[in-house]
Amino acid sequence: QVHLEESGGGSVQAGESLRLSCAISGDTYSNYVMAWFRQAPGKEREGVAAIDSDGRTDYRDPVKGRFTISRDNTQMTLYLQMNSLKPEDTAMYYCAASRPFPSWWLIIPGTYDYRGQGTQVTVSS
Repeated sequence: QVHLEESGGGSVQAGESLRLSCAISGDTYSNYVMAWFRQAPGKEREGVAAIDSDGRTDYRDPVKGRFTISRDNTQMTLYLQMNSLKPEDTAMYYCAASRPFPSWWLIIPGTYDYRGQGTQVTVSS
């Protein structure tokens, strides 16, 4: 079993930055693929970014060039650095973890084994 706990959300102005963290406990984290998802009010959950155990990353188009996903296997923590935030980035952000699987990089909701409770990010114009 894996437990995920996000932190770092908040309310910011457009153009500002936030760094989200996800503390992982439980199973062997270093082997897992990890991802961030988000869900805005009235919208479906969508993938944001993902990283595998070798550090390979993938990003969805809306955040490419602005967000950076990283992981610290020693500290068992996943990060999402979000720069140049826009109002459309407003959402609940969730981290997710899964044992390795081939399509991890597609960042499809529901394909990861574990998910945290989320942290709210609000960006005002």
